[in-house]
Amino acid sequence: MAGNVARAGTTVTSRALGLLGAFDPEHRRMTLSELAARADLPVPTAHRLVGELVQWGALSRTASGEYVVGRRLWDLGLLAPVQTGLRQVASPYLHDLYGATLATVHLAVRDGTEVLYLDRLSGHASVPVVSTIGSRLPMHATGVGKVLLAHAPPAVQTEVLADLTRVTPYTVDQPGRLRRQLARVLRDDYATTVEEMSLGACSVAVPIRASGGVIAALGIVVPTLRHDRGKLVAALQVAARGIGRSIS
Repeated sequence: MAGNVARAGTTVTSRALGLLGAFDPEHRRMTLSELAARADLPVPTAHRLVGELVQWGALSRTASGEYVVGRRLWDLGLLAPVQTGLRQVASPYLHDLYGATLATVHLAVRDGTEVLYLDRLSGHASVPVVSTIGSRLPMHATGVGKVLLAHAPPAVQTEVLADLTRVTPYTVDQPGRLRRQLARVLRDDYATTVEEMSLGACSVAVPIRASGGVIAALGIVVPTLRHDRGKLVAALQVAARGIGRSIS
C-alpha cells in the first residue's frame, strides 16, 4: 500500500525486489539515496543493483537524475492473466460504454483491501478523475470499490471498515453508514458515490460475475447522478453480463 517502505532481504533477488517495491503512487520518482533509504539498503549496494535494473529495463533514469519504473515492467505486467484475460474481453464493452456516454469508464478488481484499476477510458468531455490504469485506490471511496467490498470476504470488510480514511469532505468514514451502503449494494446490485473520491465526480458501478462469483467491477464517472442513474445502471449491467458470459 502507499506509504509502506520496502524492506529488502539478504539475497540479491530480495534486495532488487526491495528497490522495485520502494515505488508507489506517492513515490513515482526518486533519487538513488531516496531509493536506498526506502529499500533499507546501503547506497553503494543500491547503486550497483539499480544500475543492473536500469540495464535490464526495469527502471529508467530521467534527465534530472531521478529513477522511475521502466517500460519493461509494464510490458511484463500486461502478460499477467488478470490483464490478458479480463482486460481483453472487457475492452469492447468499455469502448461501447464510453462511446454512448463520453464519460470515464472503469474496469477494476480487488487487490487485498484496495481497488486495482485494470483499464480506463476517458476523453476531453469526461469528468477529471484521479484513477489511472494500474493505480490502487481506497475501496470505501469509489463506486467500483464499494461493489467489490460488498462481495468481499468478511475478513476483508472488517479490515477496510477499521481504517476509513476521509479523502474528501463527502467520503463515508463511519463504519455503520458504510455497512448499510454495502447491504444496499447487495440488494440493488449496484453502488454509487457522490464526490467521495474526487470533488465534482459521482460514480455508479456494478459487479461482473463469472464462474459463480463476482470477479470484477465496471463503473462510470459522471458529474451528477440526479437524472441518468437508471440508464447508467442498465447500460453497465448489460455490459457486465456480456463480459461475464465471455469469460465463463
